[in-house]
Amino acid sequence: MRIHLCGVRGSTPAPGAEFVRYGGHTSCVAIAPDGGAPRLILDAGTGLRRVTGLLGGAPFTGTIILTHLHWDHVHGLPFFAAGDRPGARVTLMLPEQGSAGAEEVLALGMSPPHFPIRPSGLRGEWSFCGLAPGVFTAEGFTVEAREVPHKGGRTFGYRVSDGHSAIAYIPDHCPTALGPGPEGWGEYHPAALGLASGVDLLIHDSFLLPDEVAAEASFGHPAADYAVGLAQRAGARHVLLTHHKPDRTDDALDALAARFRLDPRVTVAAQGQLIDL
Repeated sequence: MRIHLCGVRGSTPAPGAEFVRYGGHTSCVAIAPDGGAPRLILDAGTGLRRVTGLLGGAPFTGTIILTHLHWDHVHGLPFFAAGDRPGARVTLMLPEQGSAGAEEVLALGMSPPHFPIRPSGLRGEWSFCGLAPGVFTAEGFTVEAREVPHKGGRTFGYRVSDGHSAIAYIPDHCPTALGPGPEGWGEYHPAALGLASGVDLLIHDSFLLPDEVAAEASFGHPAADYAVGLAQRAGARHVLLTHHKPDRTDDALDALAARFRLDPRVTVAAQGQLIDL
């Protein structure tokens, strides 16, 4: 599979000269089978706009799976030109939210007076459905969904496999909600370990630094070091640190990368990065 990192920022976009190398768009990963056009998209932050350029002018036909409904993971939806056009066929899946339907829940943040149109106003053929934890298929991939702790709404992490390679995608994660864990960065709990077990690539929330955890973990995020520890415990072959704090500059992310420079299994995610597995 081919993985396009279209947005690696958390909370809010980060424009400006000090955010050029790692990028300012929020969470979006596009996955293509066999190096072709992307057909499976994980999260729909502002980075979703970049997927249009990967499609060579064609409308998007495929599936978008959301980890949760915070703004930085959905704000790209009405600006996804390849999906909002005639000829597009899009299935959008999100964690079930009680008895409310998926489109109804999404419309709470995307409808007047907050936005000019509702999800049903997107052009093309869109369908919306809720997800429960478990295993399902999407666009030829096997996807496993597990619930992970994160403040302010039901949140899933995903494991995606094409039968040859596997990735885990956990861009928002608050393991300290389950206890401090061995290092004080949060518990290495069964859902996270199961998603990351033996994967070729773990794409994980790295919003905080260790010295920020005490004051800011209640916002719903872990230290980058937790992601590395999770990868080690789960046997993940590589970990990609993502969902960067919006004020974490290129220089600060260079410093983060330098801390792990002796471990070739750790990389700091950058917008536009392409990974073939």
